[in-house]
Amino acid sequence: MIKKVATYLSFLVLLVFLAVLYGFSSNRNGAKKVLKPVVEFKAGDNNFLTHSMVDKLLIQNQEFVKNQPKRVLDLHFLEANVSANPYVEKADVFLTIEGVLKTVIKQRTPIARIVDKEKSFYVDKYGVKIPLSSNFSARVPLVSGVGDSEEIKELTTLIKAIESNDFLVKEIIAIQKNAKNEYVFTVRSGDYKIVFGEFINVDVKFKKLIAFYNKALADKTINNYKTITVKYHNQVVCTKQNQDGKQ
Repeated sequence: MIKKVATYLSFLVLLVFLAVLYGFSSNRNGAKKVLKPVVEFKAGDNNFLTHSMVDKLLIQNQEFVKNQPKRVLDLHFLEANVSANPYVEKADVFLTIEGVLKTVIKQRTPIARIVDKEKSFYVDKYGVKIPLSSNFSARVPLVSGVGDSEEIKELTTLIKAIESNDFLVKEIIAIQKNAKNEYVFTVRSGDYKIVFGEFINVDVKFKKLIAFYNKALADKTINNYKTITVKYHNQVVCTKQNQDGKQ
């Protein structure tokens, strides 16, 4: 019985000692100051934001986090503050053992720039609006005639289909949605327009368009046309520069 009590007491003393040691170590570690902030952009994608711009987001209690005691850092607050920036898709803020505050950021990638008389902004693949930036101008299609969230959602699906083809993603430089809810493409290789039509049978239309391009580029007749229309079933209808005709 005495041995059991002695064992329990020894174990209790050991727990108290470890708790005191842990508390002392934690208190000492918490008193240490943040050495420096380090900002890392995923995949080198740092077009909109700069390191100094992110540093300005790492503010707590109206002070820059460098040299603040580690114990007062609110990592959740700092991460939320960085994530709230419209150019940030995802952010992780954490403290290393060495006392370095590390911020890892994935920036939003614009896929189109929507323009109208009153405003202009980018959208990413999720349809999230991204404000224009004085630091960076993205080379993405200019889009007009699209405004509300449902139209933007439809647009992102259309652009994803365009991006799936290496030729089309370079060829199509502007997209207009007209009063008939039809999409019209402006292209890089000539003065002609592509009348894509409404957002239906998208894959079929692009297959017809690619097949037409393969033939027209091969026989060098592509610039003979004013419009190339793929909205009709099983045919590509073209208007020539000088006279009407069909292909």
